[in-house]
Amino acid sequence: MTARPKIPLAKRSFDILVSGMLLLLLSPLFLIVALLIRLESKGPIFYYAYRVGMNYHTFKFYKFRSMRTDADQLVDKMKHLNAYSKTEEKDTSWTPLNRSLIVSISEDAIRVKDIGVIAENAYEAQKSGASAQAFVKFSNDPRITKVGKWIRNLSIDELPQLVNILVGDMSLVGNRPLPLYEAEQLTSDEAIGRFMGPAGLTGLWQVTERGKKDVDAASRCNLDIFYAQNHNFWLDLKILIKTPLAAIQHENV
Repeated sequence: MTARPKIPLAKRSFDILVSGMLLLLLSPLFLIVALLIRLESKGPIFYYAYRVGMNYHTFKFYKFRSMRTDADQLVDKMKHLNAYSKTEEKDTSWTPLNRSLIVSISEDAIRVKDIGVIAENAYEAQKSGASAQAFVKFSNDPRITKVGKWIRNLSIDELPQLVNILVGDMSLVGNRPLPLYEAEQLTSDEAIGRFMGPAGLTGLWQVTERGKKDVDAASRCNLDIFYAQNHNFWLDLKILIKTPLAAIQHENV
């Protein structure tokens, strides 16, 4: 894990105060949810996975377990259900340029790879295609348990991240930290801008797009970039005010 990001002092102080109070006030709810999870299925009450946040800081990201214990192993088998994969897959493989063409193309339009010399626009198209498929969300995810569906609809499964906020891995408001396999695909100059902002429990995307079926990876990334470049106290306050309503929206994607 990398060093924790340096969140602005005022934002960090607010995070510590609010997350500490919420952990204390919500402790009875934590106990009830933990009991329900244990009664429904065997396995751990809490789930954690490594996530990538601000400045590519990698940390253990905590949630109440809302899925089957083999959920991670089923991801590859369910790629066809990914809500962000709306277009047919295109062939973005690289084909080396013919030697006779290389001499007629400027240096800025070619790139040298292990397989030979390729066109720069082909390289950018391949990167763009990978970034578009980086985000993963399944429609009517069959891996979710009955209790898991309930706590997800109310966003209760996210509450253990208050611990992440208290220790400084995240902030109350920011861009959602991404799984490693998603973060490693966002390599374009534009996409990496989302990692310049704090990771958060709630954020601009959650209060504007959550619950919509017509999800779009590009628009989500653009919202993250906007927040990273423009976050301030008043924007955070607006997002926090809108969060309770967004949290109870039923989401089937």
